Amino acid sequence: MITLKDFAVLKSLRVHKLEVKPKRVSATYEIVHKDGSTATNVLFYTYNSAIFDKKTVEDINLASMMVAQVAMNYGLFCDELIFEGSYDKADQEFIRNMVENTSREILTNKLLIDNPFLTENYRGLQAKKLDKYTQARIIFTNDVLASKPGHFNGQTPDMNKYAILSSGGKDSLLSYGMIKEFGEPHPIFVNEAGRHWFTAVNAYRYFRENEPNTGKTWCNSDRIFNWMVKNLKFVKPNYASIRADIYPVRLWTVSVFLFGVLPLALKKGLGNVIVGDEYDTTERKITDGISHYSALYDQSKYFDNALTRYYQKKGWDLYQYSMLRSMSELLIMKVLLKRYPNLQTQQISCHAAHEKDKRMFPCGNCEKCRRIIGMISALGESPENCGYNSEQIHKALRQLSNLSVKQIGSDAAHLYHLLLKNGCIENNDFTKKLAKEHPRVMQLRFDNERSSLEDMPEHVRGPLFKILVEYSRGAVVLQDKKWTDLELTNSFLQLKRYKYNV
Repeated sequence: MITLKDFAVLKSLRVHKLEVKPKRVSATYEIVHKDGSTATNVLFYTYNSAIFDKKTVEDINLASMMVAQVAMNYGLFCDELIFEGSYDKADQEFIRNMVENTSREILTNKLLIDNPFLTENYRGLQAKKLDKYTQARIIFTNDVLASKPGHFNGQTPDMNKYAILSSGGKDSLLSYGMIKEFGEPHPIFVNEAGRHWFTAVNAYRYFRENEPNTGKTWCNSDRIFNWMVKNLKFVKPNYASIRADIYPVRLWTVSVFLFGVLPLALKKGLGNVIVGDEYDTTERKITDGISHYSALYDQSKYFDNALTRYYQKKGWDLYQYSMLRSMSELLIMKVLLKRYPNLQTQQISCHAAHEKDKRMFPCGNCEKCRRIIGMISALGESPENCGYNSEQIHKALRQLSNLSVKQIGSDAAHLYHLLLKNGCIENNDFTKKLAKEHPRVMQLRFDNERSSLEDMPEHVRGPLFKILVEYSRGAVVLQDKKWTDLELTNSFLQLKRYKYNV
């Protein structure tokens, strides 16, 4: 019978040979297999302008944390995880905690499920509750002293300036549109090696021409992830040809991009780091006694809170959050369509996008495309606005008459209610059974589990909800397991912000 220890197939993974140049940060990833053979690759981030000074302690420290993020996915799979660079107490604590959390997430959401990427002899792992799931001994070797806590390079961050982790998706587009009305937005794109960048191309080109604060970094993390998979013998050799909605084993991904954004945010003195996550990306579950976040930890409010605590311990005075936590995916789509139609034309919510006439277009065939077409149609707008042709639209709506979408139950039910009400899909036994009106889906929802107002700095609440109340059907709060109407009064919006224990 396969055991968790059998998945520790590597002797060590070492992140070392850190190199810092004005426009580039890199480090060597070195694998040592159990038979003593080795393999190496180089992870790097590059920028369009000079960002780093290799003589500055703060820059060496930040670069060390950047190149560590990819490796944090592999605490289950090696005996030693070695980080050589510049790591202070806060850095080491953050890495240890997040590696452990990621190990638990990968166990419950990759190894205990019917994962199509696992070879047959690595299937059938039985769940076992443990005090600790990370199998690697985590080792830090400091080449230089890490920086002391304090504002990055002595620069006080401006709370009216916002770094937006940007892509071509509706969430970052809406975040930008709203911030543009009440603050100074800095959309920052991470060009990950591979086809993932296709989803961002239209939006990046638009912002580059229309927003002077647009930034970009280029990172080869996708190639490192694929290289790591090839060195894990429990993953099928033909993994690249397997069609699935999941990656083989990794789950610590957003932070790889986020730490590529941080140098620009810190150097520019931006006080807010904005990610685009909605109401249904925070979820807690228990699998055979093991608690986890349904493979969504790095999209959850808990991730944002953990990063904010880390920033505060570093003395950077940055706040990370999503302005969309109280919103359903459908409500986000509505605000983007109705208030920012020019931004919505740049939307690509498809990971199989392709280029035509120097512009990117969605595939029109995947589940995500069906969902986007369904939402736009249900809201009375045309999916052609963001690149779908009439044939793709008709096909998607036909498929929605027999296939559901990946949303929480109430959100999917309300979407089908609107689709039927507006005559967009066939009225059959499947759609009638699924469709049910849930007014709260179009309301701003607040609760302690998914969407707490206290997770958002006070300075952004008033101007943000002044916009959102125009498009929502009011606001509700979950009290005693019941949704109760809520007035977004000044006194409510000024609730004392939670003080992080640092």
